Amino acid sequence: MNHIRQLEDQSVYILREAYKNFDNLAMLWSMGKDSTVLLWLARKAFFGHVPFPLLHVDTSFKIPEMIEYRDRLAREWRLNLIVGQNKKALAEGMNHTKGRVECCTALKTQGLKQLLEEKGYTGVILGVRSDEDSTRAKERYFSPRDKNNEWDFRDQPPELWDQYKLSFPPGTHIRIHPLLDWTEINIWEYIKLENIPFLDNLYLDQGTGKRYRSLGCGPCTSPIDSTSKNVDEVIIELRNTKVAERAGRAQDEGRGMEQLRKDGYM
Repeated sequence: MNHIRQLEDQSVYILREAYKNFDNLAMLWSMGKDSTVLLWLARKAFFGHVPFPLLHVDTSFKIPEMIEYRDRLAREWRLNLIVGQNKKALAEGMNHTKGRVECCTALKTQGLKQLLEEKGYTGVILGVRSDEDSTRAKERYFSPRDKNNEWDFRDQPPELWDQYKLSFPPGTHIRIHPLLDWTEINIWEYIKLENIPFLDNLYLDQGTGKRYRSLGCGPCTSPIDSTSKNVDEVIIELRNTKVAERAGRAQDEGRGMEQLRKDGYM
């Protein structure tokens, strides 16, 4: 597990560099496996205390178990949890039937922008991994956005030999990705190694022959066929599958994710 400990050390270093160099930071927490590992790493980096607020952009369509898990961990770990919503879009009836990209844009992208503007956050830490999809592979550990939170993947600073650009012009919004070099298997190996509490009733087969591999909004997220009932079985399954991790996420179809991330999606 030396490789996992090296990844852990790198992520802790990135988190501490972010905290040292940027003001008004927040961390996104979706309650999924990646952002929960990121939360665990933040607690390690700062000796059990998370020194920035956790943001959850609530579309109102999350799987109920995710919200229960969120509220329980927030209490137990004494997290500063801030929940935001695009209430105007919800009041106007926005949902997945209006189109997956349209719904994600309104409830997630615009919801996040509203929350960042309301609270004045200039940097956001999130659990993006480069192996998740082709658009995330173009990210950097410290990735600049313009004043509208829009991302130009063609204009990203080089990060060579662990040298990071930490100075940006005023008005730049920074996205920070401490898990960038982790893989899906690494995430599960670390969950096992650290015994991290996760949504096992969703991520593991409960006897139905189905489990979720990636979590999102209920109407747009489908479970996969799987009989993996514990973390060891999940790791073995992932080593032998050719199915993409986010195959069950409707917004990834076509060029939807590319457009969403360009506009500021997580």
